[in-house]
Amino acid sequence: MKIFHLSDLHIGLKLMNRDLREDQEYILHQIVEKAAEIQPDAVVIAGDIYDKAVPSAEAVEVFDHFIADLAAAVPEGTVMMISGNHDSAPRVNCFRNILSRQNLYMVGLPPQREDEYIEKVTLEDRFGKVNFYLLPFVKPSMVKMITGTDENGNNLSYSDTVRRLIGRENIDPLQRNVLVSHQFYLPAGKNPEDVERMDSEIRTVGNIDQVSGDILEAFDYGALGHIHKPMKVGKDCYRYCGTPLACSVSEAGQQKGIILAELGEKGTEVKISVLPLEPLRRIRVIRGSLKEVLDQGCGDYVSAVLTDRVDLDVIDMQDRMRHAFPNLLEIRRETERKAEYREETAAEEDLKDPFALCCSFFNDLDEEEKEILLDVIHTVQEVK
Repeated sequence: MKIFHLSDLHIGLKLMNRDLREDQEYILHQIVEKAAEIQPDAVVIAGDIYDKAVPSAEAVEVFDHFIADLAAAVPEGTVMMISGNHDSAPRVNCFRNILSRQNLYMVGLPPQREDEYIEKVTLEDRFGKVNFYLLPFVKPSMVKMITGTDENGNNLSYSDTVRRLIGRENIDPLQRNVLVSHQFYLPAGKNPEDVERMDSEIRTVGNIDQVSGDILEAFDYGALGHIHKPMKVGKDCYRYCGTPLACSVSEAGQQKGIILAELGEKGTEVKISVLPLEPLRRIRVIRGSLKEVLDQGCGDYVSAVLTDRVDLDVIDMQDRMRHAFPNLLEIRRETERKAEYREETAAEEDLKDPFALCCSFFNDLDEEEKEILLDVIHTVQEVK
């Protein structure tokens, strides 16, 4: 069974206030062309269909044309998609039952009542059934009525929430099973800080949204969304496909593409290949002196980093840069920073002193408050 794995379309996205409609339509047309050529049995979109929860009319129009063209290109195929953290789950969920009769599954909401389960779509090929479990982006508060809370009545962690949701399913280990999910899955033994994240991604404080990658072990393939750079989660068969089009300067130079996953007989290795997508305009970071940068003029989206050590005529520079780069995103100056050693040493000493650190944090403490603070610090140090 051939599966096209896409995610994070972010239709309606603006890149530094530049409208990307033409670029997105260009890349979506490529996806349709490749689908017409390969004829996948299933096309899955693992969340973040739109860039905003309330998309513009133009964004909805782009998506509508894309789905209509995709359905026409693959008349025998099934299209499945879930909501991501950028999407409005109720909006994506609208007309869910009606659309499913047209082999189009748009699942915006996870199960929220005891009698509800993860949407399962079953397809068949010559090796038997393939079960697709469509799990939209989940916050613990959304599903606590069925997953429960911890011993103190607090919401479960993201990881425990997803684990319990999947644990409720009757997953047949003798059949092939695919999970379509939009979460931050973390390989076992890896720290969140080790995962390279793009500037266009929404991140939670303290990475509280991380989900243990071992949850995926119940599935033959994990079609994941949320991370914008292509990435494996432990095994080759658990993958983030990344965005089909770069969404930020931090994605400059990345090769974007569609993952083609081919499932054979149960127990055999999933064959995975990447079908490259070529953008209408690339995102480039060009670094050098003003002259060196101007010599590389092009129509791509460019972030220019000027390394000149002398003052430049700002007005003349901007005019010349915009003439050379009609799709210029930004101009940055790279300057040397010199710091006084004594000042750095003093700052380091202050950081080592708990009292000085607390005073700098609270600001404007009077003498009585400072005495109380010292007493607290001394008490803590004695306990240690």
